[in-house]
Amino acid sequence: MSAAMRGSLSLCRAGPVPVRQRLTLAGMLAAALACAFVTPLQAQSYPNKPIRLVVPFGPGGPTDVSARIVAQVVQSALGQSVVIENRPGAGGAVGSRSVASADPDGYTPADRHERGHSASPPRSLKNPGYDPIKSFTPVAKVADSTLVLVAPAAFPASSVGDFIAHAKANPGKLSYASAGVGNQTQLLAELFKSKAGIDVVHVPYKSGAEMVTAILSGQVQMAFPDVSILIPLIREGKLKALAVTSAQRHPQLPNVPTMSESGIADFIMTFWSGVVAPAGTAPDIVTRLNAAIDDGLKSAAIRDSLAKVGSEAAPGSPQDFADFISPRRKKWSAVAKLSGISLGLTLRSGHRAVGGDARQKE
Repeated sequence: MSAAMRGSLSLCRAGPVPVRQRLTLAGMLAAALACAFVTPLQAQSYPNKPIRLVVPFGPGGPTDVSARIVAQVVQSALGQSVVIENRPGAGGAVGSRSVASADPDGYTPADRHERGHSASPPRSLKNPGYDPIKSFTPVAKVADSTLVLVAPAAFPASSVGDFIAHAKANPGKLSYASAGVGNQTQLLAELFKSKAGIDVVHVPYKSGAEMVTAILSGQVQMAFPDVSILIPLIREGKLKALAVTSAQRHPQLPNVPTMSESGIADFIMTFWSGVVAPAGTAPDIVTRLNAAIDDGLKSAAIRDSLAKVGSEAAPGSPQDFADFISPRRKKWSAVAKLSGISLGLTLRSGHRAVGGDARQKE
C-alpha cells in the first residue's frame, strides 16, 4: 500500500476531516478507495496464522467429535491449520469463558453444544464470567442429534418401565451421571425423575466421555448421553439403550423406543452443535468461517461421517443459527424450572460427590 493510501486509510478511520484541512483531488480519491476496501482487505488476509478451536469439554465426547469434523473442513477450505484445544471444567464454563474474553479476530472460535449454550452453566453458576448469548457471535450450526437413556449392561431393567419400577423399589439408592452441573444431561435426567416420580442421585462429571465411562463401569445406573458416542457400545451390548429422546426412533437404533412410546409424555428433546466466535468478531470473518463450514457440511463424505455417529448435518447462515438459538434457550429455562433445578447454586444437596469431593471436577 502506498504512503498516500496509508495516510488516507488513517483519515478513513479517524472520521470527518476538519474543514481547514485541504485535500488534493488525488488524496480524496485515495481516502474513498481506502475506506471502501477496509473490509475486503481484512477478509483477504484472514486467516494468516493457525486457528485455535476451543472445545469446552474433554476429549472423546460429542462436542469433541463435532469439533474435529469442523476442524477438518475449515482447514481444508481456508488452507490454514486448525488446532483443537480441549478446555473442560464447570459444565463447559471454563472453555466458554476463555473464548468470550478472547480477541474477536476470528482465531479463537469455539465448538459449542446445546449443553453449554441453550442449556448453559450460567443457570447453575453464580458468576460464570460470560453471557451465553451476548458474549458470542453465532458462526454456523453444525449438526442436530438426539440423546439416549442408557443403563449398564448388567442392570436388571431393560425398559423405561422396568427402570422406574426398580428405582421406586430402591429410593435414593440409584444414581445417574451428567456431563456437569446445570448441563443438558442433568436437566433431562431431572425432568425424567420428575415425570416418573423417582429418587435418583446426581453424580456430575466434567465431560460426556467421563459420563459414559462411569455408566460403562457401573458406577452409576442411568445417563442421557449423546447418541454420537453410544451406537457402537449399544450394538456390542456394552450398554442398554432404554429409550431415545427424539420424536421418532433413531435410524441407527430402530429397536429402541422413544421416551413417548415408553410412557413418558411430552419428552421430546433433541440438541445441536455449532461454532461461535467472541462477540464483536468482524462480519467478513464470520462470513468466511461460515462459508468454510457450510460448504464442508454439504459434502457427502462429511455428511456420512456425521451420520455414522448418529448426527445430521445442519448447514445454514449465521443469522439462521442466531434465530435458532434464542427460542431454545427459553425452552431449556422452562425445563430447568419444571425439573426443580436450583439456578443460583453450583452444587446442592442431592448431588453425590465425585471422588469424595462435593465440587465438580475441572
